[in-house]
Amino acid sequence: MRQAVIRAGGVSGRFRPRALLVAAGCALAACAVAVVLIGSGDFQMSPAQVVQTLLGGGDPAQDFIVNKLRLPRVGTALAVGAGLGLAGALFQSLTRNPLGSPDILGFSQGSAAGALVTIVLLGGGTVAVGLGSVAGALLTGLVIYALAGRHGAHGQRLVLFGIGVAAIVTGVNGYLLTQARIIEAARAMVWLTGSLDGRDWGDSAPLLVALAVLVPLVVVVFGRPLRMLEMGDESARALGVPVTASRTLMLGAAVLLTALTAAAAGPVSFIALTAPQLARRLTRTTGPNLTASLCMGAALMVAADWVAQHVFPGRQLPVGVVTGLLGGGYLVWLLVRERKSGRI
Repeated sequence: MRQAVIRAGGVSGRFRPRALLVAAGCALAACAVAVVLIGSGDFQMSPAQVVQTLLGGGDPAQDFIVNKLRLPRVGTALAVGAGLGLAGALFQSLTRNPLGSPDILGFSQGSAAGALVTIVLLGGGTVAVGLGSVAGALLTGLVIYALAGRHGAHGQRLVLFGIGVAAIVTGVNGYLLTQARIIEAARAMVWLTGSLDGRDWGDSAPLLVALAVLVPLVVVVFGRPLRMLEMGDESARALGVPVTASRTLMLGAAVLLTALTAAAAGPVSFIALTAPQLARRLTRTTGPNLTASLCMGAALMVAADWVAQHVFPGRQLPVGVVTGLLGGGYLVWLLVRERKSGRI
């Protein structure tokens, strides 16, 4: 596994060139698809026109279409994909399990429960639904953490308790839908599927702030402790890692990212599951691959939104439908692979 060392004064650091190239490639791909997505629609624009308008050029009509109508949706897609990719990498690293993702562990279902309570029982608006989603995910995280125990918040125990809680919360969500009026049920179903339709900067602002704070904290400060934790608690302690504190903080960051992505676009499925795995296969390195997973998640999300808008001419699908179909197929493949290898 090749590594490069950089030194600046008395400070040195290590990085893997291949992992850096993969992250840069995914980031460029995400930006390229985003530009194409902004330029598509009833008012067609070339990539050059989109870039020119984003840089301050373009006529008033192009400025309105790009900056007021389409950019907020695409920006939300990039932020949601990045947040899910990073959250998925943290969950999979902490559980040391490729199935460790918000979809499997129950956090997405918890955020959906919070939103459903707000919609069905309280009749709340968009802001209230977002807050309910965050509260539901955080409460679910506390329940799972309490059931798994402080020393069991990793590995198989966390996954198994998460699956159990997810099943319970899914039943609760189904009951809430049966109690909703038809208009509320239709509104709830659109949100539960995961949709970027009509999203603006107000929807993604909390997530963008969280990413600005958590990405440097997680990648720079806790990147090394997270790699040490993957070797086992005893090895990590021997290397001076505060195991319990590090794991609790990283789990909290992953749950918060999951909650805020759900608040921005609904519980979009399988991005958090697939992005870290694809990033790991491209980088061919062990460890959490946090930056590559983040960039991969953003690329997958905007690509899925492009497919959702163009797969059926004249009709748009919720982005969660696309990620669910593709991610479900990937999950089946992953389970077959794990079974053949004897791990399940």
